[in-house]
Amino acid sequence: MIDSMILHPTWTDILLRLFLAALAGALVGFNRQHGGHAAGLRTIILITLAACIAMIQANLLLSVPGHTDSSFAGMDVLRLPLGVLTGVGFIGGGAILRRGNEIAGVTTAASIWIMTVVGLCFGGGQLWLGGIATVLAFIVVAPLRLLDHRIRREFDARVTVHASAGLEPTEVASAIRSLGCETRLTRFARLSDGGAELCYAVRWLADEPAASVEMLLEKSDPRYKITNIEIVTALI
Repeated sequence: MIDSMILHPTWTDILLRLFLAALAGALVGFNRQHGGHAAGLRTIILITLAACIAMIQANLLLSVPGHTDSSFAGMDVLRLPLGVLTGVGFIGGGAILRRGNEIAGVTTAASIWIMTVVGLCFGGGQLWLGGIATVLAFIVVAPLRLLDHRIRREFDARVTVHASAGLEPTEVASAIRSLGCETRLTRFARLSDGGAELCYAVRWLADEPAASVEMLLEKSDPRYKITNIEIVTALI
């Protein structure tokens, strides 16, 4: 049976909602704290409780008559939880950081967002819905994280090569492709010693980039030397 919003919640109902909201926030927040993320245990609990309290307030206001014969305005109490979601959007946006070519904090922002919705569910009396959502959120941020690290993904890099005189760019590209990489020449510059500086956009599939970078660096040849590898996003 689906929980419905009680128009006149008792203090027992309110305390149960607050407790479940805090418990849900603690469950997901502990995982985020353990992972060293910015929004950890206390932050997630506070966000979930804030959303729960806002929805409880909206629930309590539902019993207040809105449009009556002696009034000229009705009260839309659902604007309160909607305002909470809007405010949490700013918090989530602040959790997303860009460091060079890397974007961090997206999962943290998503965690803040879903725990706000979980808090609204508990605050509105939808205890089963909030409980199921909490379990699903925890599965996503904890067990699925292990699976996420095992998924092979594409990595892109700029590879700079110092080639000796007479070496064709296609030969260097073939050597890189022999490692299972896609490659495309993006820059060619002739050097004063007759050699050339070549820049390739390279893409490969791996669990994590470090092992593949070492593999590239170990690809030695007397006629050329890899001088720089810069991990970037979406070059090919």
